[in-house]
Amino acid sequence: MTTAEPETSGSPITDQFPKKDRTLTYIIIGAVALILIAAIVTAVILLLRADPEVTAQIRDVFIIFMALETLLLGLVLVVLIIQIALLTNLLQNELKPILESTNETVNTLRGTTAFLSENMVQPVIKMNEYLAALSQLLSVINLGRRKNKKPQP
Repeated sequence: MTTAEPETSGSPITDQFPKKDRTLTYIIIGAVALILIAAIVTAVILLLRADPEVTAQIRDVFIIFMALETLLLGLVLVVLIIQIALLTNLLQNELKPILESTNETVNTLRGTTAFLSENMVQPVIKMNEYLAALSQLLSVINLGRRKNKKPQP
């Protein structure tokens, strides 16, 4: 029994479902939306033809439902405000010290590199300059070269 694995050559979101499957998904979503709209229109027509007492009861239930939904939305907003306050606290009390210590470390490294440049790298460069100048001087004076004797055949 073999199972075909989907290819992941492109971006994972677009290649997860082939174009044919996405089109079918859009058609199904559109059909469900049309059915819901038709059901709502049918319910409104039936409510308009129904007894005023039944319509009033349904209206009252709907108002209660909307009040409960508003209460739930208010609770969600309170939770959101608390989460934003916690995030602000995290940024101020935990991330800010980390960034400050990182900045201090970078400044220390900057000073260390300047110290090493002045006390190690520049003297080595100067020594190389002097050795190159000495080598050139010796080559000009001809003391640094050996005369190559070619063997005679």
